[in-house]
Amino acid sequence: MPEGDARLTDKYREILEKLLSSDVARTKKESSRYGKSLRRAVPRDVFAAWRPHASRPNATELIRSQDAERVSDLVPIRHERMGASAFAFYRGAALVMAEDLSILPTTGIEVQLCGDAHISNFGLYLSPERRTVFDINDFDETMRGPWEWDVARLAASVEICGRNRGFSAKKRRRAVLEAVSGYHEAMRTLADMGNLEAWYAHADVDTLLALFGEKMGKESRKKAKKRVDKAKNKNSVRAVKKLTEVVDGKMHVVSDPPYVVPLRDLAEEEGIKVPEDLSMAQVVSLVLSRYRKTLPPERATLVGSYRGVDIAQKVVGVGSVGTRAWIVVLEGADVNDPLVLQIKEAGASVLERYVGKAPQRNHGQRVVEGQHAIQTVSDMLLGWTTLPDKDGKTHDYYVRQLWDGKGSFDLDMIPHEQLCHLSKACGWTLAHAHARTGDRFAIAAYLGKSDVFDEAMVTFASAYADQNEQDYAEFMARS
Repeated sequence: MPEGDARLTDKYREILEKLLSSDVARTKKESSRYGKSLRRAVPRDVFAAWRPHASRPNATELIRSQDAERVSDLVPIRHERMGASAFAFYRGAALVMAEDLSILPTTGIEVQLCGDAHISNFGLYLSPERRTVFDINDFDETMRGPWEWDVARLAASVEICGRNRGFSAKKRRRAVLEAVSGYHEAMRTLADMGNLEAWYAHADVDTLLALFGEKMGKESRKKAKKRVDKAKNKNSVRAVKKLTEVVDGKMHVVSDPPYVVPLRDLAEEEGIKVPEDLSMAQVVSLVLSRYRKTLPPERATLVGSYRGVDIAQKVVGVGSVGTRAWIVVLEGADVNDPLVLQIKEAGASVLERYVGKAPQRNHGQRVVEGQHAIQTVSDMLLGWTTLPDKDGKTHDYYVRQLWDGKGSFDLDMIPHEQLCHLSKACGWTLAHAHARTGDRFAIAAYLGKSDVFDEAMVTFASAYADQNEQDYAEFMARS
């Protein structure tokens, strides 16, 4: 056999061995047996322990290590927002927890992780079918990795949120247990479903109210409906009213530096004058040209039917502050038919240094593909692109609608009962994301019928919240 053919045969054998040893090759029964067998190697109560290892990097230095990759003028805003509370600090410290999670034991079962599954990153939005959906809504850090990491980040966030609200240890414990048991119960339920049934299971508001409505009091149901109604009205029309004004008969984004800065102002600061024959519509068309190529043809045509009006830099989030983010205002049939897109920078996930590099060449693509894998339904205008910046580098971005029925929960004011219901919904939603992208049979079998894992995560959440408070105190002392 020629040497080249031998190498080819070896390559095929290697591929075949990988296929035969993968999770896909296991039947439901085999996966269940495998998941249950993992309890011997990784006892479920082992997750209760949290102790920082001796060589743990300094949390403040880890956070500051990200500053070099961000817009320098906006870094102080990021630090200010993270300094608002221990809970705000936790939201912005995804890299710190990624480092800490990397030393925890895992079962080795991988899923598509949210990567930053804290309770603030779950919320409402409108599906393309115009129904209100509850799901994960932030995917900047999404990667494949151990399912336990997302659960730990969610559990700790509920504990820290409860401390921020001043709830007693008993009340915090209940809220965290709701989140973890919600995940546990949902995973076991999804493991009893067929593949398509599990894939299509969704968490629209009607489903959630059916799941949890019996446990919600009249006042809680009333507030939940009010939150849904408010979210439905948060759309491009509202964004235009809030962010733009009409000058000389033309719509412009209102300048509110440093939080919102139109492109025309940024260009002027750099001494750049946009040629008079280059209209804003042409500028926007150029900015969106690569993005449109990542959309299905019919959706690219839809975006192409809008005319560019204005573009501006806009500060977003807490941990995201300092990453490059833009809003683009477009006009359809007339001024009463607006579309507002957000173009948000996508850098390397904080998980990459622990799970390996993402396979996608563009981090915007990584975010979009991760989102499609995890969410039941996603923004139909979700896409990605690259854009040059004044630093001379080309940066990756993903594109989405700025507001499309997006609704969140005021976690600084949330009552205890509502926190418990929200935590349960988050746990259910996270389990569904993991069930779509990993071996749900093995995870469900590993969790089993007891509450051993649930209780372990409650203990971990409390211990990690203590760690977070120590890190926050040092961050504030060095700010």
